[in-house]
This record gives sequence, C-alpha cells and structure tokens, in this order.
Amino acid sequence: MRTKIAIPMLVISKMSREQFTEVLGGIFENAPWVAQGAWEHRPFKTRKQLHDKMMEIVRQAPEETITALFRGHPDLATRLEVTDYSAAEQQGAGLNQLSQEEFEQFASYNREYTEKFGFPFIMAVKGKSKNEILFSMKIRIHHSEREERETALGEIGKITGFRLEDLAGD
Repeated sequence: MRTKIAIPMLVISKMSREQFTEVLGGIFENAPWVAQGAWEHRPFKTRKQLHDKMMEIVRQAPEETITALFRGHPDLATRLEVTDYSAAEQQGAGLNQLSQEEFEQFASYNREYTEKFGFPFIMAVKGKSKNEILFSMKIRIHHSEREERETALGEIGKITGFRLEDLAGD
C-alpha cells in the first residue's frame, strides 16, 4: 500500500510481523515472503540496510522461488490487473497511453520475451520513457537466460529500492 508520509525506520523496526508484512509485503511484486523473511532480521537502522537484507533473501531463495517472483510481475503495458505500485509506475512512464501500434509492439515483445525466458520482461520504469523501455526490450531479448535472470534481479532491486524510498524514511 502506498503512503504519502515516509514511515521512520525506527517505527518499521518495531512493527509486529503482521504489521511489517502488511506495510512492506507489496514492495516485492506479489511476494510478501520477502518482507516476512526480513522481519526476522530487525532492527534496521537505515532503508538501505533493510533493502539490502530483502535483496539478500531473494538472492538466497531457491531458483524456482526466484522464477515465481519473476512471474509475479506484470507484462509491461498489457496486463489489466496490476498492483497499485505497478499501475503508478507504468502510468508514470506513459505505458497507459500507448497508440495501437505501440501497444502491439509491447505485446509482441512481451510474448517473445516470455516464450524465451519463461517469465515477463522486468524493468524499473520509473523515470524512463516508453521508447527507452521498448529499446531495452529489443536488446534484452538477445541475452542468455543466465544473463537475463541477473538483469531481472538487478531491475527488481531498482524497483523495490524506489518503492521502499517512497515508503520508508531513514
């Protein structure tokens, strides 16, 4: 859930497991297990420390769990049901105002990407234009699976860093 007031880290660190998961569970797309795992490592002095721990939890997860995390992300510009976070991020990049031709390009690259890698194209779209996003899709479709999994994890790190920055204060 999005908030306009940053929650101090001291407050976050004192939350019950349920509160912590409710507040931070949406930072990672459809993966509250990351917040649940991070709760075990409280207290966190800084937002960076919390984010680093959350990314460590993800990176240490079994490969099939990471793949499920990837698959929890929406197709850019084409999925009707997205989380509030994703909707705002995609809207900010203009992905909700595509021409029919642009929509078809995104849909085509999304299909090709998902067929090749088994999960949707993941990119931190905050501050990006639709042309930059489409260009990245065209480049990344040629990555190896290993290279693209690492790239997707890096993008998830950026996405969740932005989300946490909006939510938590140091």
